[in-house]
Amino acid sequence: MSENLVQAVKEKYSAVATSGLSSNQDGVRAVAEAFGYTPEELASIPAEANMGLSCGNPTATANLRAGEVVVDLGSGGGLDVLLAARKVGPKGKAIGIDMTETMVELARKNALKAGLSNVEFHLATIDALPLADASVDCVVSNCVINLAPDKPKVLREVARVLKPGGRLALSDIALRQELPAEIRDDVMAFVGCISGAILIEDYRSMLAQAGFAHVQVIESGSDLNAYAKVENQAVCCPPPTSGLPIASSDCCSTAQPASETAEAFHTRLKDLLSRYNVNDYAASVKVFAVKP
Repeated sequence: MSENLVQAVKEKYSAVATSGLSSNQDGVRAVAEAFGYTPEELASIPAEANMGLSCGNPTATANLRAGEVVVDLGSGGGLDVLLAARKVGPKGKAIGIDMTETMVELARKNALKAGLSNVEFHLATIDALPLADASVDCVVSNCVINLAPDKPKVLREVARVLKPGGRLALSDIALRQELPAEIRDDVMAFVGCISGAILIEDYRSMLAQAGFAHVQVIESGSDLNAYAKVENQAVCCPPPTSGLPIASSDCCSTAQPASETAEAFHTRLKDLLSRYNVNDYAASVKVFAVKP
């Protein structure tokens, strides 16, 4: 099942990367602002770097300093890498890791548009980082760890690449309580960062087991229903994905042409959110930890 889920994530995020979603659209911009990005931050980078995929703003809480090396796990279109690159300056470096080829291509284009030379993007999974031991000052991530089938392995990789005293600053989704079966078993909810989330206490335990100290998992107070603000999608149904179950929806009665499925990501989430208050079950969290 985990291999099927990884393939589902690749398919959906490949579609998002080519969908044209950007800060030029009111709904996409509203999602980013709801999760902590300022209008000034969004205006400082190419609009295409933001596709409304965030659940927080980790670069705002990572306390990045000039000259540091920072790595973004699941860097997407480059939103957090580009913001981090400005914070660490020309003597520092911002590195993006993403397993979706179309996202890496988009991020590289956005870096060129931004005129930033202290960035690089790697096509890789976040549980097998192409980085040397103890080579990184800070690791950030934005609504991505919940997508990893083997979260402990990801956290051990983070610990491996961090320097002693290096820090982890994540934005993620974690659970307050177990999810209803319809959301838990819906592949689109997994791809949308909900059903793959773990309980807040389990998050803390996994970080401690990976060797981190000073662990904090703090609810941000953000409204997860913000995802429903992205209203420019044309369809309500995702394409068939690897034989995984997808919860039925009243708005989905016939298969959609492939050309109409590229923007289904937010629409499917909006459909789920219209029937459940996801805030009752899940929360946007800020995660902090230090490698001893």
